[in-house]
Amino acid sequence: MGAPVKNVSSDGEWTVVLPSKRRQGRRKPKPKVHEEEEEKPWKSDDLEVDPQRQARLKKKMEISINKIESSKFYTALIEQLKSPEVSDQFRLVLGTETQLQMVVYGIGSLESYESPRFQLSIAILMKREFDWVVNIELARREALKPTLFFMPHCEANLYNNLLQANWRMDRLCRIALFGNSFQMYEEQVTVDPEVIRATKRIIAARKITSEFAIETVSDDYFPAFHDSSWHFFSSGLDSELPLLVSEGS
Repeated sequence: MGAPVKNVSSDGEWTVVLPSKRRQGRRKPKPKVHEEEEEKPWKSDDLEVDPQRQARLKKKMEISINKIESSKFYTALIEQLKSPEVSDQFRLVLGTETQLQMVVYGIGSLESYESPRFQLSIAILMKREFDWVVNIELARREALKPTLFFMPHCEANLYNNLLQANWRMDRLCRIALFGNSFQMYEEQVTVDPEVIRATKRIIAARKITSEFAIETVSDDYFPAFHDSSWHFFSSGLDSELPLLVSEGS
């Protein structure tokens, strides 16, 4: 998943604060100290198949998928994706291809938390809704073909690494990215050198990025999708990538 930002938290990760549900206004992603999770640490014997555990998780996912599918939030999301301004962006990403690969990162514990289940539910439902979305997988790759990167609430350095791996217009124009708002990162420019390093390409890419904010509609989905946006990268003739002095960092 790429090297984490150092010296930001006790375990070396840089991530995003989940605001409270009190209001749904757009908020800025911030560095935070990694919170302790409810689940137990992974152990090697977790590789053993537990049918009852699998059944419980499957049931939880079915409940989440059904809840999302019948929600006003999902209806609004699909309407946004089918709107001319957003669907045109996807057509530009597809180019002459007929299918868009989906790569999924940053999904948290499906057993312990509802928000990750909601996030994965959206990815699954999108694959069902659109026949041009294929190949959901927990991986990252260079965009050699049109690819949807589904990265809800990932650490800033992961978006940065994805951009670095594809830092050329003939690759970026093949990418549709669902993740933290790049605009929010730009608005939160700091003097911290580690944060600057983690967001360098995010900020640099802003001038070639078309961003469409997600409306969470109800409090139920605010923790899972707040400050999330669709991002598309311009392939116009006047599009130029910023030259970054330090390519290795």
